[in-house]
Formats: sequence, C-alpha cells, structure tokens
Amino acid sequence: MLLHTVYTISVYVHLVAACAWIGSMLFFSTVLVPILRRPDQAAAAGALVRQVGLRFRTFGWACIGVLLATGVVNLALRGVGLSMLATGAFWTDGFGRALAYKLAAVVVVLALTGAHDVLSLRPQARRLASWLGRLTLLASLIVVLFAVWLVRGMP
Repeated sequence: MLLHTVYTISVYVHLVAACAWIGSMLFFSTVLVPILRRPDQAAAAGALVRQVGLRFRTFGWACIGVLLATGVVNLALRGVGLSMLATGAFWTDGFGRALAYKLAAVVVVLALTGAHDVLSLRPQARRLASWLGRLTLLASLIVVLFAVWLVRGMP
C-alpha cells in the first residue's frame, strides 16, 4: 500500500513537471513571442525575451531535474531495475521499446535544451536559438507520446 502511494505521488509529480515544462514552452512560443513581435512592442521586445528566457532557463532545468528523478523512481517502483535494463530481452517487448524511444527522445531534448541555452546568450545566434526552442518543444511533445505508449501500449 505504501509503495503504491509513493508511486502515485511520484507519477503525479512527474506529470506536473512535464505539464509545467511543456506548458511554459507553449506559452512562450504561442502567446508571449507573437505579442512581442508586434510593432508597438519592438522597443521592449528584445530585453523582455532575454529576461523571460533567463528566468525560464532556471525553471526549465528544474523541471527537467524533477522529470529525470521521478522517471527513475517510477521505473524502480514498477520493478524495472538496472539488472532488468541490462538484459537484451527487456528492450524487445512493447514496454522496453517504448522506454527506449522515450529515453532517446529525452536525450534529444537535453541536447537541444543545452544548445539553445548556449546559443541564446550569443546575439548573432538568436535566430538559430529560436529554431532550437521550437525543436525542443516538438521533441518534448514526442517524449509525451512515447510516455503514453509506455503506459498504454504501443500501436
């Protein structure tokens, strides 16, 4: 009973962190940036995007840290340990394949996020950083798809 409660809380925290991470990126790209691109906002747009971006960077990496920690806890509480992950047979069934796809997508998200953070500090690379942000959002949504496959089964 206690393990079930801990597992439920861990999954809940994992989902909240995923919602916060993806929801923030969606807000930034679909609400804030389009408003700041309006001509009447041109004077303040650059500074505001930088300030919000720096604030989001801390928040985003905190979300990623929570997601990584709760992801490991969730697997452990489901009975998936290192010895199981070390076997080739684990990765051949639906759960193992979905986990492999999800983990690969997580690595892509981490790489894109890191590259975005580095490039966004360079004024000459802001356009590329903007595209990396969009790719990070897309990759994060793909992680969610693989998460659904993980718990509901692959099609």
